[in-house]
Amino acid sequence: MTVAFVMSIGILLGLLFVLYNTIRRSSGSRLRILFAVIVLFLAGLVFWGFLIEPGRLVVREQTIQIDNWPQQLDGLRIAVLSDIHADDWFVDDKKLRTIVERTNQLQPELIVILGDYMSSNGHVTRRVEPEHFGPILKGLHAPLGVYSVLGNHDWWYSGTQVRRGLEKNGIQVLDNEVIHFDARGTQLWLVGLADLWTRRQAVADTIAMVPEGAPMIALTHNPDLFPDLPQRVPLLLAGHTHGGQVRFPLIGSVVQSSNFGDRYVKGHIFENNHHLFVTTGIGTSIVPVRFGVPPEIVLLTLRSR
Repeated sequence: MTVAFVMSIGILLGLLFVLYNTIRRSSGSRLRILFAVIVLFLAGLVFWGFLIEPGRLVVREQTIQIDNWPQQLDGLRIAVLSDIHADDWFVDDKKLRTIVERTNQLQPELIVILGDYMSSNGHVTRRVEPEHFGPILKGLHAPLGVYSVLGNHDWWYSGTQVRRGLEKNGIQVLDNEVIHFDARGTQLWLVGLADLWTRRQAVADTIAMVPEGAPMIALTHNPDLFPDLPQRVPLLLAGHTHGGQVRFPLIGSVVQSSNFGDRYVKGHIFENNHHLFVTTGIGTSIVPVRFGVPPEIVLLTLRSR
């Protein structure tokens, strides 16, 4: 990132110099000045989207109130991560360690990671293997543990290898599987639903493993599962969309990764008497660009009504 930042500063300074010379030679030509300003503005957008925003990392806090949520679990704090897409550019070793450090600083009781650890090899970025990023993510700590599901990019690479790289470093993967543990004196169940695009779907069968009336949180990668979620599931956490990755004011998302358009693109959604929260994630996919959707760590607080 240091080299990229220096290069981008040089490009921006060069554009400023061109603008200065254009205005100086314009002899009062308003058209030339306007053209130069437009070019500089567009260059600034490109500069921000490709070289600045993907390298940011913000903490977003969200509170969700859930009907019939146990009083013992009122105020439960969950750190939500997704779409890390580890590479050698924006989500390199240094960025991964920053993610771990900032997540731990939030002191969550539970950490969940919602898939897409893998990145593609491209002209600019190179993917990082699970054997490399796994030991860095091992630094994540929470009293109730660190749990994950896998995403489409993980399975396009090798879901088995990604799972092995995570579980070897203390991050348990749930793929159409459930787990329960003691949380503040009551049993909390996590339901891991397999990726919609790449895996066999067994939503009803997986949720049926949870006893009736037991408090549960469902995890998946792709939020398009939400309309088919049984009513007894109060909350589904998902990623995948990157919040659109590039979003302009008034226009919205440039790329749609959901069959429902912007309906489930990001944030808190309440439908059919249960909740969905979609994080915009951390990395980039296809093109290494973000605009209007900074990489985020989410601290989710669950409240009982």
